[in-house]
Amino acid sequence: MSTQSNHPFHLVDYSPWPLTGAIGAMTTVSGLIKWFHQYDISLFVLGNIITILTMYQWWRDISREGTFQGLHTYPVTIGLRWGMILFIVSEVFFFISFFWAFFHSSLSPTVDLGMMWPPAGIIPFNPFQIPLLNTTILLASGVTVTWAHHSLMGGNHSQTSQGLFFTMILGIYFTVLQAYEYIEAPFTIADAVYGSTFFMATGFHGIHVLIGTTFLSVCLFRHLNYHFSKNHHFGFEAAAWYWHFVDIVWLFLYASLYWWGS
Repeated sequence: MSTQSNHPFHLVDYSPWPLTGAIGAMTTVSGLIKWFHQYDISLFVLGNIITILTMYQWWRDISREGTFQGLHTYPVTIGLRWGMILFIVSEVFFFISFFWAFFHSSLSPTVDLGMMWPPAGIIPFNPFQIPLLNTTILLASGVTVTWAHHSLMGGNHSQTSQGLFFTMILGIYFTVLQAYEYIEAPFTIADAVYGSTFFMATGFHGIHVLIGTTFLSVCLFRHLNYHFSKNHHFGFEAAAWYWHFVDIVWLFLYASLYWWGS
């Protein structure tokens, strides 16, 4: 990066990672289509490998930029904050589309669905079994990530590590229970609009939990290597914002798809 600038904003170094990330995303989606139609997972695995390698190297460069090069000054951090806020807003509208599809079909079931919801022949999940446990897990994880955040702002290194670790474990526990729920599901994504809206909404939420867990695990690794201070830790704050967003979306999913929709 140039040592002189005639502008008040931040310019990053030239980087190949946006290009390789786009290639990884395109390969992953193409691999999904190939998997669905030809039952061949090889292209999907290749796309995931490219994406994971890009993530590692891109996050490594950003960590160096913010921690060791001192480029994440206050004006730059303000820009990063607004970027994260707008990203979360876009994610909110992403999930609104799934809720819209669900309520459009459930509030006025068509003749094809037997004019009832859930449709005839669908056995829904009991909302007071695994779904309620998963709700408790995510609420607890919201408490632990807040504990970690307040500990970091208070300069307590060990309690921040503990809070991040427990949040990560709760995220993994949630994912395992959701995978078990999917395996034991009495209906599939092909079972009318009920199955498609259920698995699309909860499945994409599950992917967001995996992303958030990865985000928090990277933050734990960085915290253990003393990348964060009580005054300079936006990477952790962004992860905490994202995790709270995931928690709130799940509460809406539980209330609508599992409880009301059943």
